[in-house]
Amino acid sequence: MSGPATRLILSGTARTPFRRELEPAAWAGLPGALRQQPDLELLALWAEIGAVHAAFRPSGGGSLLLASTAAEGNYPALSPARPAASWFERAIADLWGLRAEGGVDGRPWLDHGRWGFAAPLSARPLAQASEPPQPEFLPAEGEGVHQIPVGPIHAGIIEPGHFRLHVQGEAIVRLEARLGYAHKGTLGLMRGRSPRSAARLAARLSGDSTVAHAWAFAQAAEAALGVAVPPRAALLRGLMAELERIGNHLSDWGSLCNDAAFAWPHARCGALREGVLRASEAAFGHRLLMDRVVPGGVSIDIAPSGVAAIREALALVAAEMPALRRVTEDHASLQDRLAGTGVLRPDWAAAFAAGGFVGRASGRDFDARRDLPYAPYDALPFTVPVLQAGDVEARLSIRLEELAQSLALVAALLERLEPGDTLVSLPVRSGEGLGVVEGFRGEVLCWMALGEDGLIRSAFLRDPSWLQWPLLEVAVEGNIVADFPLCNKSFNCSYSGVDL
Repeated sequence: MSGPATRLILSGTARTPFRRELEPAAWAGLPGALRQQPDLELLALWAEIGAVHAAFRPSGGGSLLLASTAAEGNYPALSPARPAASWFERAIADLWGLRAEGGVDGRPWLDHGRWGFAAPLSARPLAQASEPPQPEFLPAEGEGVHQIPVGPIHAGIIEPGHFRLHVQGEAIVRLEARLGYAHKGTLGLMRGRSPRSAARLAARLSGDSTVAHAWAFAQAAEAALGVAVPPRAALLRGLMAELERIGNHLSDWGSLCNDAAFAWPHARCGALREGVLRASEAAFGHRLLMDRVVPGGVSIDIAPSGVAAIREALALVAAEMPALRRVTEDHASLQDRLAGTGVLRPDWAAAFAAGGFVGRASGRDFDARRDLPYAPYDALPFTVPVLQAGDVEARLSIRLEELAQSLALVAALLERLEPGDTLVSLPVRSGEGLGVVEGFRGEVLCWMALGEDGLIRSAFLRDPSWLQWPLLEVAVEGNIVADFPLCNKSFNCSYSGVDL
């Protein structure tokens, strides 16, 4: 595909096969070019000391293309042309101290004024001595509008996040999420570490997507170092990723029913998920499969009894799923809560390049396993379900279809397992790499730059939730307050994954 923005990016100096460096004046022309090429999707925007990077992909298909420019203090904002850039620009200001000139939103985001230093990833972090400022929320005007603050501490075991709802009667007229409470300093902790050492940090960015993030991180390291993964390791990675997807989709299925006051599917899905987690532990020694995917392959082979344990657990899922799905789809009071609730229009999903079940339930036909193929998925047939309704029911339906696909993929992967190596050594040299893996929420992206000593100079990990949180704010408008938890769970965005 070619267009004004693509041609502008490709006119830059090639730094890697996938990244072009633009002069600051050329970058300044990028917002205008992006307006003329609306189908070039922005997937991520981040920085390192002295530079800003953006990742794009043509919506009609094709590989990722990265654009960079030098930036010492300020850089021209992309958010006027790509609204999805706004949260990234706010994070860049908080972490690297680089300001987006002309950005649509200059408020702090990750930095709540409680860190010891401002711009901690910049060349010269500055000590913060002032009192933490009061958070600023966008206003909503109208007769009878009042505010409902929710969080950051919630009932039960849930990640921290603050939601500010403006309501008129029972109708939500504006929602704004305030995150950053789960900031861990992940990117700073990675600098100066070897890829193998830093892999533990990637695996903990968002615990429910530990396989996806670890795999994308490993892909980036392997691309930077020119390392090929053994075939058996690729098959085991795929097996773990599908187990992770099955467990999370079962959990979301049950939780959505529970949020609509239908507890029985929640209990059954919880029992089935527990079986999958126990099978994962039997096969790979960890219920969530943490630290199993590492740069160069996998850290552990499947246990001798693992294949049987996985097959037994998934046979139970496959046996109960048809009846459980019928109950879910035929229960009138449940469907009354799900259908038509929290509608995300396809044009909004496309504008924010929403991935996973959020995007596919609103017409965005993209799956990294198919559209940016990588082993073992490049040799496995599967179907990517897509719907147009964009409501809570559609997001659940996509999960259910993906569950069926994942059950078949696991069976195929187990059949293809053959003896072989599972891990290769990594050379010590400089390099730059990019990894993209389809997690259960959507595509996970990781960029990594290594110095001459083979240690990480800079890295960035992007969870799908970066592009989905803003869409939740749009989808809940006009819904009643009682349906906010239902809408929120139907998106199931990660707090920790974007808090870094």
